[in-house]
Amino acid sequence: MALEQAEQFVKVINEPLKSKNPLVIVGFPGIGLVGNISCQHIIEELKMKYVGSIDSRYFPPLAVLFNGLVYMPVRIYEAQEKEVVVVISDIPIHPTASYDISKILTDWMQSINSKNIISIAGIATTTGERRVFGGATNPELLEKIKNKTEVFQVGTISGISGSIMTECYLRGLPGVSLLGETPGPNPDPRAAVEVLKVINNIFELDIDTEKLLSQAEQIELELSKLADQVKTTETPSIPRKEFPMYG
Repeated sequence: MALEQAEQFVKVINEPLKSKNPLVIVGFPGIGLVGNISCQHIIEELKMKYVGSIDSRYFPPLAVLFNGLVYMPVRIYEAQEKEVVVVISDIPIHPTASYDISKILTDWMQSINSKNIISIAGIATTTGERRVFGGATNPELLEKIKNKTEVFQVGTISGISGSIMTECYLRGLPGVSLLGETPGPNPDPRAAVEVLKVINNIFELDIDTEKLLSQAEQIELELSKLADQVKTTETPSIPRKEFPMYG
C-alpha cells in the first residue's frame, strides 16, 4: 500500500537504457553543492546522453532552462560505453519527501541491474581541509574504499542522500556514500574535485578534473573579493560555535 502511494506521487520516466549493469551516480543539492557539481562535471566530461527524468508532485512548481530550452529539474543521463548512469537534481528535496522519492529511485536502480550506487553529498566542517568521507552498505565495498576515503566511524547522513543509502542497505544493494568536506554552504568545486578523484581511484572512470579545478580557483577568488566587500559594511557579531553538518 505504501509503495503504491509513493508511485502515485513519484515517477521515473526514461527511454530504455543500453547499459547492462551500470554504475549509478546520484547527486542532489546540499552543502557546497558537492553532489551537483560532481555529477554535472561527469556528465560533461563523458558527454553523457539525456535519457530521462524523475517527476513528482513533491517538487516545486518550476521549469529549468538551459540556453532557452526547458528541462526537467531531476534528470537521468547515460554513457553507454562506460556503463555509467548519472541522476542529477537542480532542486533540493524536502525531508518529508525524501522517503518516497528514494524508495522509487532505488526501485528503478534495482530494475536496471545497477552494479554499484554512489551517492554524493557534502559535509561542512571548520578544518579548512577537503577530505572525502565514505561509508558503504556492505563489508566488501567498505574494504574497497577504506584506504581511499576517511571512513566514518560514527555519524549520520541526512536528507535524500541518507535515505538512498538506507534503501540500498535494506535491499542488499551495493551502495557507497561519498561526502566531500567543505567549509560552508557556498558552491565548492574543489570539494567536488576531491570526490571525483576518489571515484576515479575506486571505479577507474578517468574523469579529467583540471577544468573543474580551474573553476574552483576562480570561484574562490570571487568569493574572497565578496567577503572583503562584506567586511567593510558589516557590524561585529557574537561568535557562534559551529558543528559538522552532513548531507
